[in-house]
Amino acid sequence: MADSVKKEKVSKPSFFKGLKAEYKKIIWPDRESLLKQSIAVVCVSLVLGAVIAILDFAMQYGVDFLTSL
Repeated sequence: MADSVKKEKVSKPSFFKGLKAEYKKIIWPDRESLLKQSIAVVCVSLVLGAVIAILDFAMQYGVDFLTSL
């Protein structure tokens, strides 16, 4: 029974055709959105860097204080 069913060869799409199809699906942000997101990333990075620097100085002061006892 299985022999009576013809097997049709299904052609696989090439890698580059699939890549081109996926590339067409990309939605690029507009200029205003890109500017807002970039500013947000820079601001968050600066704030996080400042918090890490403050914690580093506080821990350094604490360790120096404990080692001087």
